[in-house]
Amino acid sequence: MVSTSREPARIAAMFDSIARRYDTLNHLLSAGLDRRWRARAVRELAFTGTEVVLDMCTGTADLAVEAVTASSGQARDVIGVDFAGEMLRLGLAKVRKAGLTDRVHFVRGDATRIPLPDGHFDAAMVAFGIRNVIDSSAAIREFARVLKPGGRLAVLEFGFPRIPGVKAAYRWYFKSLLPRVGRLISKHGDAYSYLPASVEQFPSPEAFAGLLTRNGFASVRTVSLTFGIVYLYVATKIPGD
Repeated sequence: MVSTSREPARIAAMFDSIARRYDTLNHLLSAGLDRRWRARAVRELAFTGTEVVLDMCTGTADLAVEAVTASSGQARDVIGVDFAGEMLRLGLAKVRKAGLTDRVHFVRGDATRIPLPDGHFDAAMVAFGIRNVIDSSAAIREFARVLKPGGRLAVLEFGFPRIPGVKAAYRWYFKSLLPRVGRLISKHGDAYSYLPASVEQFPSPEAFAGLLTRNGFASVRTVSLTFGIVYLYVATKIPGD
């Protein structure tokens, strides 16, 4: 049985162990759709070139890079936060190669205790990381704390399609084929079995939207992407919170 423990040291060690092959597997296993999902999240935040943005669970910084290079509108600066040191090292190498070190910066830290001041950010975003946090509600409250009043939040996370035929086919792929391919390429025994198991335990879209509402956000909108394989949640910090 696959452990779905979200104890921070375990999760950080798991991601560090697959870091070198992480981007390759993301692109391969999603058939390149991961790039489109990140681009959609950035478009929803409607950057104007003045924003300072938090990218929580930044990993290898794909979303942070998208935020400062998107043709749809770019952020001024992004601070990427993650607790997996090897992921941050690779993210920094990517940012240096792209010549973006003046616009993308990194801090090592935990989503439930973000090491940055209150009201610091115009927007916050997290891609495929919130389900790995040991306390999602605490992380959402931290997002609200570090955002300015009226600041925007975008969350990308995996889900399951609800169309019957698509749902059955995707569950087979996600629970049978994906773990085998992930294990073969990453050389990690559990990481890509943990993925579908953790998605199954994550709240439904309706329940996660409720978590956002109860923890400092309003105007919550849930967008189903690619038949519900992924959901994008967009919300606004409640002024005065």
